[in-house]
Amino acid sequence: MRSPLKDKPLRNPGQSLDDKLTDYAFDVLFYAFIALMFCMFAAMEWVRTWTNAPPMPLLWSGIAAISIVIGLVRVRPIFAKWKNVKLGRDGEKAVGQHLERLREYGADIFHDIRGRNFNIDHVVISPKGIFVIETKAWSKPESGTATIEFDGSIFKKNGFRIDPSPTVQALACSKYLKELLVQTTGREFSVQPIVTFPGWYVEHTAAFNKNQPWVLNPKALTKFILNSNNCLSFEDTKLASYHLSRHIRTT
Repeated sequence: MRSPLKDKPLRNPGQSLDDKLTDYAFDVLFYAFIALMFCMFAAMEWVRTWTNAPPMPLLWSGIAAISIVIGLVRVRPIFAKWKNVKLGRDGEKAVGQHLERLREYGADIFHDIRGRNFNIDHVVISPKGIFVIETKAWSKPESGTATIEFDGSIFKKNGFRIDPSPTVQALACSKYLKELLVQTTGREFSVQPIVTFPGWYVEHTAAFNKNQPWVLNPKALTKFILNSNNCLSFEDTKLASYHLSRHIRTT
């Protein structure tokens, strides 16, 4: 017997981060299991003490205490990573849901495309062009402003400069996708990098330049794409989409 599916399914938004969360869960369960096991041994020794069997409760209690301390020390940073990864995953899912609206306008949407030691969060292929979207799900202050300022090169988060620039990763992802499409289709396509910040107000302190990486809130993302001029034929969009989907399924 074999699977009836010929190809692997396409990936979901934030799937790499879901995989990380699963890894963290197994790490937590591992240390919890070790601590629980030694607690059980300690309990057994106390029972032997109460039944006048040769006891070693202090030994096993000491081992149990050490295992609990080690587990707590190792698990605490995992929870911090868990929180950050979960935030990133939820941000990618939120952006992915915004992008799904573009399907009714003839766009193909791909999520979580794995590259060499990195992943592309989202790719949109439509008559409006090919877009690579990098999602930055950053925690916001409990109160006060939550503003991203961008002047075409320098980012500021609530007034503080961000280095390195988030556009660096988006540019690298767009370059990777462009090279991938050249290799698989024999055609050179223009790829527009986009950085989006869910939940943040994005302020452009210089004139918006569509030839540079776009920096947007997800709510404005679909509007900017739909307001772009058509630059790809139906055949070109299907060519690029087909070869990208084959790459995802076979990687």
